[in-house]
Formats: sequence, structure tokens, C-alpha cells
Amino acid sequence: MLIDESRLSRIAPQANERARTFVPALNEAMARHGIDRPLRVAAFLAQVLHESVYLRRTVESLDYSAAGLARVWPKRYRAADGLPNLLAIELAGQPESIANHTYAKRNGNGPVESGDGWRYRGRGLLQVTGRANYQAVAAGLDLPLLECPELLAEPPAACLSATWWWRTHKLNALADAEAIDEIGSLINTGRKGRVPIGAQERRQLWLRARAVLLEG
Repeated sequence: MLIDESRLSRIAPQANERARTFVPALNEAMARHGIDRPLRVAAFLAQVLHESVYLRRTVESLDYSAAGLARVWPKRYRAADGLPNLLAIELAGQPESIANHTYAKRNGNGPVESGDGWRYRGRGLLQVTGRANYQAVAAGLDLPLLECPELLAEPPAACLSATWWWRTHKLNALADAEAIDEIGSLINTGRKGRVPIGAQERRQLWLRARAVLLEG
């Protein structure tokens, strides 16, 4: 067993309420995709605990105010004066409409009216987003995610999608090198060198996980 409830609780007490549900799925998924050494497990847990808000969020929250839309997607929802534009004001507080507008014609999604933005919104421990990405994960794991996208919100597929993405992007090598900041950059921004959101928390989680897992 790569992680148990006791160790997970020591790494992140905030995850206590979800530990029993997720520990079996985490162990199976990590073993399947080569996350099988303390440094790899520590790096992986640090990232997924942050991304999923301590295993409590496996579906993307899109309940934004107009100001929130302008802040998160300024090119799409911010007016020239820096305030929310008319579309942001119109969509505010409507998660399904926000998803369909924001993700339309991106990552393999169809137009707004296709509903793909909402159907294939972020799910899983690392927030798989968009039809093309769902399709890639579905092929990699042999799961019917295009037909049943909600499967990605359940612990088994949520964990497997994260470990599959990790292996596909060769993050075990970075974990072995203890390059935790580079891992966070790739997961959160898609590129090395950029500062990820929550960089400090990711590093603190990694340090705790590393200490707990290396003590034997």
C-alpha cells in the first residue's frame, strides 16, 4: 500500500472526511501508472490535494460573479475600462451558461449551443476539461467518458485520470528529481517556468508528504 488513511491525514488533515473513500482508489491508480516510490507519491499527492481542494472537489465550480469572470478570463469578459463586459454581466451566476460560453470551440468542444462546455467541464483530481481531453483519457483508460462524463467525478476514474495524465506527461522523472515547482507549473499553467496558482501550498504539502512517506 502506497498511502493509508493515517498517513494521508498527517499530510493533509483537511482531507480526513474523504480519506476513506479515496485511499483505495489512489493506491490502485498510483500503482497502475508507476507512482510507486515515496518521492513520486509525495509529489503526486501534493498536486492533487491542492487541485481538488483536499479531495473535496472533483467537478469544476463555475458559479462566477461578473467580477469573477472578468478576473479569471479577462480577454473574454473584461471591458476596456477594466470592468466586467456586457457578456460577463449577462452570464453571472449561471454555471451552465458560463461553461458553454467559456469553453465553446476549445479543446475539441463544439459551439455554445452544443452544450459541450458544460458536458465536458473540469472533472477529476486534475480537472480534465474539454471533449478532446475527455476523449484522450477515455482512450488511455478504456472508459466511456464521452458518453458518461460524470464518471470522472467518482473516485476511481478521478484518480486514474490524474495518474494517467501524470505518466503521460512524464512527471515521475521530475518527482524523482524533486522538481516540485516545475511539476506545479506544468499542471497549472501548461508550461515550465511559470508560477502556478497555489505554489506555496503545493510546496508545503509536498514537504509534509515527503517527510511522512520517507520516515518509513
